[in-house]
Amino acid sequence: MEILLLCPDNPFPSESGAAIRNYGIIRGLYGSGHRVTLLTFSDTALDPGTNPLFQYCADVFSCPIPQRSKSDRIVSLLTTRKADMEDRLMSAAFGQRLAAILDSRAFDIIQFSGIELGSYLPVIGLKKGAAKVVYDALNAEAELQRLIYRLDRKRPSRLHTALYSAVQARRLATYERNLCRSVDAVIAVSEEDRSLLEPYGDSPIYVMPSGIFVDDYESCSGEGRADNQLVFTGKMDYRPNVDAVEWFCDSILPVLLQRHPALKLIVVGRNPHPRIQALADGNHVSVTGWVESVLPYLQAATLFVLPMRMGSGTRLKILEAMAAGCAVVSTSLGASGLHGSMREAIEIADGSHRFAHSISSLLSDRDRRGALGARAREQVRAHYDWSALMRHLLSAYEDLGFG
Repeated sequence: MEILLLCPDNPFPSESGAAIRNYGIIRGLYGSGHRVTLLTFSDTALDPGTNPLFQYCADVFSCPIPQRSKSDRIVSLLTTRKADMEDRLMSAAFGQRLAAILDSRAFDIIQFSGIELGSYLPVIGLKKGAAKVVYDALNAEAELQRLIYRLDRKRPSRLHTALYSAVQARRLATYERNLCRSVDAVIAVSEEDRSLLEPYGDSPIYVMPSGIFVDDYESCSGEGRADNQLVFTGKMDYRPNVDAVEWFCDSILPVLLQRHPALKLIVVGRNPHPRIQALADGNHVSVTGWVESVLPYLQAATLFVLPMRMGSGTRLKILEAMAAGCAVVSTSLGASGLHGSMREAIEIADGSHRFAHSISSLLSDRDRRGALGARAREQVRAHYDWSALMRHLLSAYEDLGFG
């Protein structure tokens, strides 16, 4: 098959969940004998001599990430009925490059990753020919905004963001519905997300969880791990991640420090929000910003923590931690979308006191941590290695008439 893949950010090096997912899809399609043409946003030049994307793709094209000022977003909010995400990645350069690629050759599948790239459907519709269009839905976005609204409205200091999310939830529901009805197929990342997207229309919805290449996350022995070191990873200007770390530092860490005074939380990930930077105290909380690889932090972690209270889909950060042999403590929401046996390989705790108790118990039991980490790695290999996941995507393509 000839496949055109549109990505919201550079799949390699992978610095976000979307990038990790798209890099896995590209490698999986290449390994299955298909030709992928990649069009992606990237603010850095991609080097054909060192970047493996050029090995796995027939062609690679990139455009700079467009910049939208805060004032532009406010004007759009007040003068249109558009969801903020509709214009987030609008770029004349990207649209022109997309049109040129579609004019230059015929494709069997045109797949775009994430709701922001739905703004290019008019170009695709004019130029696609006989190609089938597939929307890879990274989140059920309207529901995500509803959940953010329900949490933020409880905090007086966050009432302005709660209002924003309430408006965005309504607008995103309309946009998401129109988008799902305009494509030939939708890919959801979990059964939960499929149930949220199904009411939007008649386009078939397939489930393909996000995955990783487990062998890329070589684990180390329990003896190689630090003592009293908790790790959280993620893109740190993403609202669900910001909320998770703030909640942990406000409501969970103080409880833990009473029993484990040497405990430290390391927050690993690019673009830390100012509220996250403000939490770094030089003692119990450290914020790294961008790192070349999360693997050293995962290999050194005593525990990986996932105190998520908002979001959807399968979180790649938990798969990475499990593949690296970490013992994991997560909320139910953080573990949502995971295969049932995967959930048995992590500690799930909701509420600040139960979350703190689970962490404290594991910090005091090295053998149990080691056993959890070993089972976690075994389960992620069985259910979330790309070798096991690509059949879901290929099956969807077969239903669209391509084998």
